[in-house]
Amino acid sequence: MLFGICNLSIVPLRADKTEKSEMTSQVLFGEIFEILETEKLWSKVRLNFDSFEGYIDNKQFIEISEADYVRLKNNENVYVAEILDFISSAKNNLITLPIGAHLPFFNNGQLRINNQQYTYENAVFNGKSNKKDILKTAFTFLNAPYLWGGKTPFGIDCSGFTQMVYKLCGYQLFRNAKDQATQGIVLSFIEESEAGDLAFFDNEEGEITHVGIILNDYHIIHAYGKVRIDTLDHSGIFNADLQKHTHKLRVIKKMI
Repeated sequence: MLFGICNLSIVPLRADKTEKSEMTSQVLFGEIFEILETEKLWSKVRLNFDSFEGYIDNKQFIEISEADYVRLKNNENVYVAEILDFISSAKNNLITLPIGAHLPFFNNGQLRINNQQYTYENAVFNGKSNKKDILKTAFTFLNAPYLWGGKTPFGIDCSGFTQMVYKLCGYQLFRNAKDQATQGIVLSFIEESEAGDLAFFDNEEGEITHVGIILNDYHIIHAYGKVRIDTLDHSGIFNADLQKHTHKLRVIKKMI
């Protein structure tokens, strides 16, 4: 088995081995993965964080040893806490990093990938946070444009939003809404929920297609056109701009 790490800021993960293929997710700097298949131009990978699989351009990652992979897998994760920041190499080359980028082997402002050392001097996320911090982190993404497969404030989808917010607070969610809906504890009514719980929504076929984070006073923050705040009731999400319900409520889950 071969192992890899993303050494660029934001890399697309695709459904198939072509640049024209659908972007199903993104791989941020410092994320590690197993390499399941490799060809001349593309590799199929499985991300360590959420076991999500897809194809990545061979020019957009580097291999790491199994020993480093295991150490990083078992180490406490440290993430960039600024919306946009950078690291610098020993030769003063800069790499721009988005919030949520991993900082491998981080210690006293230093990190490394293979033999390359970098410096990062600003705020980080590490460890587990409480539910109040989940809301504070969620507001960081407010007004981020919707992007299918996105995971950053520069473009994000509904489940990427919930996953990243929980990730930065020290909790692990699956990548897609339908899979996230298999996690946590079911709540029977909105009144039982707390700010920070997740609400899931389905389509006419009963398939879960949307997710958002419940706020206080019957509101929800979710990615729909952009990361926005709308009203939540027993029917679903009411969009004040459109003056109609846009999503039908299926289930509410307590994750922590």
